[in-house]
Amino acid sequence: MELDSLDEKVLRVFGVATVDKRLSRLEVVSRLPRFIAEYLISRYYRSGSTDWIEKLTRVVEEYYPDPRDRDRVLSRAKREGRITLIDEYKVVVELKRNMYFLHIPNLQIYDALVSEHIVERYERVLTGLWGIGVLEYRPELAELSLLKGWDKPPFTPLILVEFEPFQVYNIDVRAFIESRRAFSTSEWIDLLIKSIGLNPLMYSERQKLLLLVRLVPLIEGNVNLMELGPRATGKTYLYRNISYYTRIYAGGTISAARLFYDARLRALGDIGTRDAVVFDEIAKVEFTNPDEVTAKLKDYMVDGFFERGLLKRAHSNCSLVFIGNVELSPGGVLGSIVDYLPSFMKDSAFIDRIHGLLPGWELPKIYKSDIHLARGYALAADYLSEVLHRMRAYSSEALVGQHIELVGEYTIRDEKAVKKLLSGLVKLVFPHGEFDSSELKKLATIAVELRQNIVNVLSELSPHEFPKKTLDVRVVG
Repeated sequence: MELDSLDEKVLRVFGVATVDKRLSRLEVVSRLPRFIAEYLISRYYRSGSTDWIEKLTRVVEEYYPDPRDRDRVLSRAKREGRITLIDEYKVVVELKRNMYFLHIPNLQIYDALVSEHIVERYERVLTGLWGIGVLEYRPELAELSLLKGWDKPPFTPLILVEFEPFQVYNIDVRAFIESRRAFSTSEWIDLLIKSIGLNPLMYSERQKLLLLVRLVPLIEGNVNLMELGPRATGKTYLYRNISYYTRIYAGGTISAARLFYDARLRALGDIGTRDAVVFDEIAKVEFTNPDEVTAKLKDYMVDGFFERGLLKRAHSNCSLVFIGNVELSPGGVLGSIVDYLPSFMKDSAFIDRIHGLLPGWELPKIYKSDIHLARGYALAADYLSEVLHRMRAYSSEALVGQHIELVGEYTIRDEKAVKKLLSGLVKLVFPHGEFDSSELKKLATIAVELRQNIVNVLSELSPHEFPKKTLDVRVVG
């Protein structure tokens, strides 16, 4: 394969943290999240074996069974005494019984056991960690548990005894930041677009920046973003495949327990444990107790604090993303944006807490893999996921504040929204903190425009409380 100049530079600068994005489209890994698929592809491809695809195929087929084959897998565990599985293992602590319980999602098991040395060595398994694990069937453990006076064993007698994590987590963020200096701004943006699986040649400069906005909730804490656009533009795909720190609700009914805190289990919900919670197809989202959930969401969206039941004043930097589909006409969105919002979002107080509205209707549909999807080398999704997660600890808001002047009738929420969005964009495009005025102006204009879209929706919802106004920005210093 002949490499272009950007491919050569990416390989030279990032080395093993890269992957050929065309290989990521192999059918054998299509069931796996992209960040795991690319990890496995890199591992087997770089082994140098001529039959690496066959080996990868055998591993995925044998160790990552379809959830419908649950009973077949459990039967094998009973018959052979052990099984090997690829999954996102998660350990929870049960202090009352002095035990660790293991979640095995692919088998729908949430009360297996785990060797303590695995928890000690891989602490991230307490929040969920993808890997390949060896599980032993130990029926004698269940029998012994009865001697403790329990009416029935409190666990499934499967124990994780060996574990090899897949996710990259020992990375040097400073090295990533310094690597930015090897690329021009246009090269760096194209690299990020390729890294999320898309072909940068199919997008204009503006469209590339809009695509990068999708990453802002992953790299910047407590960002509330809404995107409305037609189907097949990759809205949900990015959050499902680029980061293992997200939770996606694709319609359906959602409870306060799942989002904030489950009092019965005494466990934090997804907002307390994830980098981003994504509400997909918002028109179909329902809450078990709409008044409670909506009120708690509005409180949380202000400053990241929430409470529920026995849980008092908890804080999280989880970002919220609201995704919806719209129909298009030759002039843009068909009808009013408000018409596409669910009832709980047709509330000016709720909308005002959303920092920006991404105009997904400006992005082209993704039709053909050979044309619209990435080709050549770019950052592997598991590496990019970890970088985005680690970069949340940095803030560019102070840097941004030194170089921009907000022009217009900004409210406090308008100002906070623009600075949040711009901070995230700066961390993505200029992680090393170096840019000129014209480059910053492009990002600042996008951030202000996203907030202006929210201002326009507010004016439509409540014209007396939110009269029409125009926001602008000036780059200074």
